[in-house]
Amino acid sequence: MNEREWKPDPLGPGYRQHIIDLGTDPDGEGTVEAVLVRREPRAAEAAGGAVLYVHGFTDYFFQTGLADFFAARGLRFYALDLRKCGRARRPGHTAHYVSDLALYDAELDAALAIVTGAHPGEPVIVAAHSTGGLIVPLWLHRRRLAGTTGPVAGVVLNSPWLDLQGNWLLRGPVTRLVRLRARRRPFSVIKVRPGVYGQTLHVSGTGEWEYDTDLKPLTGFPVTLGWMSAIRRAQASVHQGVETGVPTLVLRSDKSGTAHRYSPSCDRCDLVIDTRQTGRWAGQLGRQVTDAPIEDARHDVFLSLPGPRARAYATLAAWLADTLDRPEAT
Repeated sequence: MNEREWKPDPLGPGYRQHIIDLGTDPDGEGTVEAVLVRREPRAAEAAGGAVLYVHGFTDYFFQTGLADFFAARGLRFYALDLRKCGRARRPGHTAHYVSDLALYDAELDAALAIVTGAHPGEPVIVAAHSTGGLIVPLWLHRRRLAGTTGPVAGVVLNSPWLDLQGNWLLRGPVTRLVRLRARRRPFSVIKVRPGVYGQTLHVSGTGEWEYDTDLKPLTGFPVTLGWMSAIRRAQASVHQGVETGVPTLVLRSDKSGTAHRYSPSCDRCDLVIDTRQTGRWAGQLGRQVTDAPIEDARHDVFLSLPGPRARAYATLAAWLADTLDRPEAT
């Protein structure tokens, strides 16, 4: 593609972005687009492949440390802000709303085509976090069924959201009620009591990370009936079994927790999803899955405290070295 189509990104020097036009929104909120962000290569960095990263709910790409990690291992880094998310959300959009996760195939296919066009014949690792970790395996499964496996050589899933947290009532009767109500009022908001996960991350709370809280609010975006119905249908598909077709690493915390007031224990568990359910369903993602619990990790394992963060990166480094048959970077 033409280099002039890449514009400066708000992350600043070293990052550029390209807008992917997706046309009319099937969910009736005007026009939609996605934004592909590229980390610019730096002097003396070798290259022999690429990474395409996909964020989760109430999230967008800002994790430059992760980009640097991959770049140090010869992988050019790209991140995709999905329609109505992060950089791609426009006035009139319901943040992160989509009625079917398969709609994301359009921007995922387009982004992968751009990445492979820039790195022909080289392996691509797809990395995804949380809801992105639900979206990506289903996308790859559909591609495999269509006979378009492409250059994807591996998948890294950071705390993929493979099932609903909570008890059996939420997974059963409440899910059925959500699906029924979503047919009539898809944009109605489900009341969810805010947690403190955002506070553990951001510098305005107790965390060490600086990011745009308009794009990633500390208390999260509202959850809608239609979006939750789409999530539950997608999770049910995973439970039936899918096949990414490539080596797949599942990183997750070794424990979950819930909290509406901060305490130090909030920094050493997943406050967002039930990691036991992630471990339960990880094997349904394909025949080449490595499930790797990380002691004391947060929901985004790469935004954990220094100790568990280092363990997460070490696990990823070893898996990459094995998957791509390359020596580990030091």
